[in-house]
Amino acid sequence: MSTRRHPASGFALVPAIFLIVVLSALAAFAVRLNVQQQQTVDLAVLGARALSAANAGVEWGAYRALNGTCASGSLALNESALSGFAVDVTCTSTTSSEGAATVSAYTVESVATAGTYGQPGYVRRRVRITLANAT
Repeated sequence: MSTRRHPASGFALVPAIFLIVVLSALAAFAVRLNVQQQQTVDLAVLGARALSAANAGVEWGAYRALNGTCASGSLALNESALSGFAVDVTCTSTTSSEGAATVSAYTVESVATAGTYGQPGYVRRRVRITLANAT
């Protein structure tokens, strides 16, 4: 029997470890990217809800202004998708005369907020409208 020396064994171990490390890094990147995409979607939905809450406040303020009550007020929304939003509504009015008519102009501003400032779930939206009522 002849004795042959085998070449160094374990040569395949280095590429295998390299492949495992590269695949692990790719998997970690994919997970991180997925989490960031989900957070982006969550923040976009939260922003849309805040805008809807601010629009609800403007509509409420406009209704009150056109029915004779132009005053500041607050809404605590607790129904459906707008639950948890606090809405502060301010109304200012000016009156002018145009011929025989008296025109009242109202500026209604609504600020909707949810969450705590500085925290990831904090959102704030502001909507302002101007409308007039001639009598």
